[in-house]
Amino acid sequence: MTEWLVATLRENVEIPLFLCLVVGFTVGRVQVRGISLGEVTATLLAALAIGQIGFEISPKMKFVFFSLYLFAVGYSAGPQFVRALFEGGFKQAGFAVVVCIMSLLSVYAVARLAGLDVGAAAGFFAGSATTSPSLPLSETAIAKSSMTAAAKAHALDLMPAAFSISFIIGTLSSVIVLAIVGPRLLKIDLAAACRAYVEKMGGNDSKARRGTAWHQYVARAYRVDEKSPLVGLNVADAEHFFDNHRLFLARLRRDGEIMEATTSVTIAAGDIIALAGSRHVLLSEVSKVLEEVDDAELLGVQVEGTDVLITSSALAGETLKALADLPETRGVFITAIHRGALSVSIPVFADTTLYRGDVIRIIGRPTDIAGFAKKFGYLDRETERADIAFISAAIVAGAVIGALSFRVGEVPLTLSTAGGILLIGLFFGWLRSVHPVFGRVPGATLWFMNSIGLNLFIAALGLAAAPALAGGLKELGPVFLLWSLIASIVPSLLAIYLGKYVFRFDDAILFGCCAGARKSSPALAMLTEKAESQVPAIGFSVGYAVSTTLLILFGLVIVMMM
Repeated sequence: MTEWLVATLRENVEIPLFLCLVVGFTVGRVQVRGISLGEVTATLLAALAIGQIGFEISPKMKFVFFSLYLFAVGYSAGPQFVRALFEGGFKQAGFAVVVCIMSLLSVYAVARLAGLDVGAAAGFFAGSATTSPSLPLSETAIAKSSMTAAAKAHALDLMPAAFSISFIIGTLSSVIVLAIVGPRLLKIDLAAACRAYVEKMGGNDSKARRGTAWHQYVARAYRVDEKSPLVGLNVADAEHFFDNHRLFLARLRRDGEIMEATTSVTIAAGDIIALAGSRHVLLSEVSKVLEEVDDAELLGVQVEGTDVLITSSALAGETLKALADLPETRGVFITAIHRGALSVSIPVFADTTLYRGDVIRIIGRPTDIAGFAKKFGYLDRETERADIAFISAAIVAGAVIGALSFRVGEVPLTLSTAGGILLIGLFFGWLRSVHPVFGRVPGATLWFMNSIGLNLFIAALGLAAAPALAGGLKELGPVFLLWSLIASIVPSLLAIYLGKYVFRFDDAILFGCCAGARKSSPALAMLTEKAESQVPAIGFSVGYAVSTTLLILFGLVIVMMM
């Protein structure tokens, strides 16, 4: 039975590949005090264990999987990456660049001190910087180097072992340093800092007023009597009667007839008006001035919630407060903002700034939503269909560009096919955020390409390298654990003080900026949990987009440096 099982696994490599995913995605989600291995680490460990059987994995097959991942990452991060370069995200982008360089230099210095060879250094960099996508670029650079065949094989055997050890340490250390130790070192009360930030941004952090959109924004009917201060006001003035509160007068009933309330209509005594706005404002402010009545027919307005992809350059960089004063926003309410490759949830405050590529959730009447989207963006209605032809053509174009090679003296310079696919993904991701009439790739498709592409590559890498694991671990030695700690902790600690005293980020978003620059989504998750707020996420997206791109490309650089 055992012989049959082993033979079956060896003859059908798809079985152990997907078995690695079963174990990786099951074990990787298990949390101990808010910290987990993550799917990538768990998948690699599973592959290294299962791979002891011995499998023949085609190197080219690994890169097919990885091409899907690279395009998905670039496509998702494109809008934030370009915004960081050209539309005002310079501060956070510059910070991320500095932190990425510190991550590279710390690994290089430790690798030299420890006497690591190029393969171990490449795996060491990918693990300590928690950037597993840099592995295939390092692998390509090693394969194309002038090293002997035996040296190349030895380097490639050491790379997974160095990565698996340093990745676990890098992930845990980033979470501990950024989310636990960092606030204590700087004596920052993260929850208090976030509350202060909310007040400064014109929001309200009261837990009693949090909730889903259906009860945050409602419509109620009110009778206007003879003594009401709204008598004689037109609809536009009536909507601004309650200072600092955004209300929308949708329809009114006059002499028994229902009519649309355009901004020029004058309110008369005896009218029954339908006011839409924050439930809190309607209950605490409007009810003091107007008598609420039950008029189901008047309130029977079709309302929908829709995602809109922001593409307008006129809207980019504007606050929600400024947006609310525009005539095109009348009748719609923003309930959620999502930004970046990980679709990070951004708090909705008066002074929250919108950027191209943001996806906002708005509720209102279909006609009002359509008018808003026509002016400022693109209705991003949910669909299960992806433009497969576009995805395939983009990957082909990126691979061809990346395959081009130029020589400077005796040194060949190339992006590699992986680097080309990443850059073409960034370009098309940005282009769609500006002209979203082509290349539809639903979020679920991007998530699948991201997850399946990276983890199948990691599984194939682990299965192929598993037989040499014992020798690699023996060669690296126990002291490698200490080197991994040093290389992971130093950049995170320096990032905290650099962000605080040089870049002078607000305390509320400081650690989110650090988590983005260190490409640590687990650290962000713990930060938002400890802060009881999504405010730290404001500093995450730009740094994550920049660091994701740079750290992947640094997989080539670390090989060249060694």
